[in-house]
Amino acid sequence: MFSLLNFLAFLVISGFAIYLFANLVYSRYLFVKLGKKVEFEPNLKERINSVLINGFGQRKLFKDKKSGLMHLVLFYTFFIIQVGLIELIIKGFIKGYEFPFGEGHKYFSLLQECATFLMLLAVGYGFYRRYGEKLKRLQWKRDGKAAFVYVALCTLTSSILLTLGFEAIMLDYEPNLVYAPFSGAIALLFSDIGSTPGTVLFYLFWWVHMVTVFSFMVFVPQSKQAHELFAMFNIFFKKTGPVGKLKTIDFEDEEAEEFGVGKIENFTQQQLIDLYACAECGRCTNMCPASVTGKTLSPMQLIVKMRDHLTEKGAAITSRSPWMPRSVFGSSVAISGLAAKETAAAIEMPSLIGDVITEEELWACTTCRNCEDQCPVANEHVDKIIDLRRYLVLTEGNVPQEASRYFQNIERQSNPWGLNRKERMNWRDERDDIEVPTVDEVSEFEYLFWVGSMGSYDKRSQKIVQSFAKIMNVAGIKFAILGNKERNSGDTARRMGNEFLFHQLCQENIANFQSYGVKKIITIDPHAFNTFKNEYPEFGLEAEVYHHTDLIWKCIQDGIINPVKEVKEAIAYHDSCYLGRYNNIYDIPRQILTSIPGVKVLEMERNKQDSMCCGAGGGMMWIEEKQGRRINVERTEQALSVNPSMIGSNCPYCLTMLSDGTKAKEVEEQVKTMDIAEIVERSLTG
Repeated sequence: MFSLLNFLAFLVISGFAIYLFANLVYSRYLFVKLGKKVEFEPNLKERINSVLINGFGQRKLFKDKKSGLMHLVLFYTFFIIQVGLIELIIKGFIKGYEFPFGEGHKYFSLLQECATFLMLLAVGYGFYRRYGEKLKRLQWKRDGKAAFVYVALCTLTSSILLTLGFEAIMLDYEPNLVYAPFSGAIALLFSDIGSTPGTVLFYLFWWVHMVTVFSFMVFVPQSKQAHELFAMFNIFFKKTGPVGKLKTIDFEDEEAEEFGVGKIENFTQQQLIDLYACAECGRCTNMCPASVTGKTLSPMQLIVKMRDHLTEKGAAITSRSPWMPRSVFGSSVAISGLAAKETAAAIEMPSLIGDVITEEELWACTTCRNCEDQCPVANEHVDKIIDLRRYLVLTEGNVPQEASRYFQNIERQSNPWGLNRKERMNWRDERDDIEVPTVDEVSEFEYLFWVGSMGSYDKRSQKIVQSFAKIMNVAGIKFAILGNKERNSGDTARRMGNEFLFHQLCQENIANFQSYGVKKIITIDPHAFNTFKNEYPEFGLEAEVYHHTDLIWKCIQDGIINPVKEVKEAIAYHDSCYLGRYNNIYDIPRQILTSIPGVKVLEMERNKQDSMCCGAGGGMMWIEEKQGRRINVERTEQALSVNPSMIGSNCPYCLTMLSDGTKAKEVEEQVKTMDIAEIVERSLTG
């Protein structure tokens, strides 16, 4: 009779839990389906490789080695334990049941016990990291749900060992400390209680384990643990191609009601998967330059708030409850009585921009991609921010005053300051020892030198282009500039949300390139380098694109230039975001510096992939920081902490921000700021 009741109870509880789980997952599937469809690019090899490296290999998690190891243990022991769960379930109905592995079962048993114990240790360490060590990036989420995860996992693992331990007593087995060391120790400890109490305790802990398993299963889809379901899909379906590449707006689409994203359902389905894949680990926010300097933007909170908004609006539109049982998890959305999208659309929902995400958050982003580089589940934050900016700029015409002035100056004079476009090549007249021909002054050239607005007009950046021109002269490289025919690249306008202006500039530039038969483009600006290399080809550009450090290093390797003069400097090298995280170029600038006699390269604590943004990206060069500390000062302090005599960079924007930082810290006389091209020229000419 007991066996029958036990079996029936199991069927009822497990069936109810599976029903709830399936409904919860299906609801979120429907919420994601509300997004816009996007053409799937197969690229199976690249996608599978990404899943193996970032999913099963957990590479991103090891940026924090201690947490990475902990999570790796949890990840793999979870799969191992699930195999044992099947056997454990059957044990509740067939006394002493074992998988028919023969002599190999003892090794299976040992593997299960070790995996269970390792998971218990990992759970304990995770609890310590959050509540003992008080890891900063986790402190925001010290709530009941976070605590439940630890309690549930601890209960899951300990109940396995207790169940197996009391099974041995129930069956009057001798404790096996070799192949069942942990449950065997429990059996040995309680060996005197007898088989009847052992049987009672076996079923007690068996049911504790089953109830915990099914409760946790229902909990997962409606908590941050949903990443266990969505992360692998997110990694597999993420955009392929150049990282950070923005999708293009079709301005000829006559059916488009808005440009950019003003409603959560106007994101793509792939973007919406991001929201449920978020593990709320805080790694993105922990590295975000806006967040660490006291701005309201938190990449993690951005994702979480949009996820919650999607869940609420999705529930209203689909008439499905996102919470089960509702009496336990509750619901903030009135969904009863909704039968169609038309009815749901009439319900007043919070505005995505304004109520859910503030404009201050959107305009604080530097588009540095530090958040995306840190994310273990391949979430992409920047493209969502740009889509929301696009809505503000293109649909609502709502932009900060500084941004509006920037757009007007670019439209009128093709430079951020609104200076006369006819003065664009005046910089070349300031040095008599360099030859910088325009495309109209030479019959042929190998490289088109894209000077950019900073190099053309900014007094400090002009010194960089002059030094690089000198290097090319010494190397005998045939190059030319567009001169007063050069326009702005449009990169900053695009990142600020003005996609229309970007299209206009892009098409004008490509037409200019084609008219002069340009095959190779070289620039000192990583932003222009990135947009020419990774985004212009979609609009028809067919040219090789180089950053000036590429060419300098090639010249050094080929012996065309030879840095021989000693430059006795200890240089704190700063990686620019658009050369580094966007294009994975980290070693070449360092190799150039180490090839210069007398130079000592100093690494800041945050370097290479973890390098902190200077604060200029995403249009922030032109928008005043009104919250918290200045990002460029924070980065300058990081550089000064390694006691350099010079701060080196490879980007005119970075150099400007770091130079301003040294002035703010009143050390500009002691610590110089220079571009790599300037440092190399010093070694060539003394």
